[in-house]
Amino acid sequence: MREATSTDCDAVIALWTSAGLTRPWNDPALDFERARSGPTSCVLVGIVDERPVATAMVGFDGHRGWVYYLAVAADHRRVGAGRRMMAEAEQWLNTRGAPKVELMVRTGNDEATAFYTALGYDRVEVEVLARWLRP
Repeated sequence: MREATSTDCDAVIALWTSAGLTRPWNDPALDFERARSGPTSCVLVGIVDERPVATAMVGFDGHRGWVYYLAVAADHRRVGAGRRMMAEAEQWLNTRGAPKVELMVRTGNDEATAFYTALGYDRVEVEVLARWLRP
């Protein structure tokens, strides 16, 4: 596992797309570059045979750590790759002083919720509100 480089962009976006994580209103290439070039964020990649098979975008806002875009290639699921990627993300955040890590799961994604629950994550009573600052 390592931090992504610019040359990983296309393969990482392909993985995010195949995992169903991309949305038409979010430009994944822009998300990738923002996280990769930010001083308090990065995209972690798990590499097998020179290709990304797992990813997690991590960031620390000074109050809590966040994880986005956790993805595992279909041929590497159910063998611990997601668990290892989350451990790596938590370690990255811990070394930067994040006291807590949070993530969002889309409503209805019961498989993801079960995965995070098995890792010890708790459901919290929070509503997420959003407003676009740029069209």
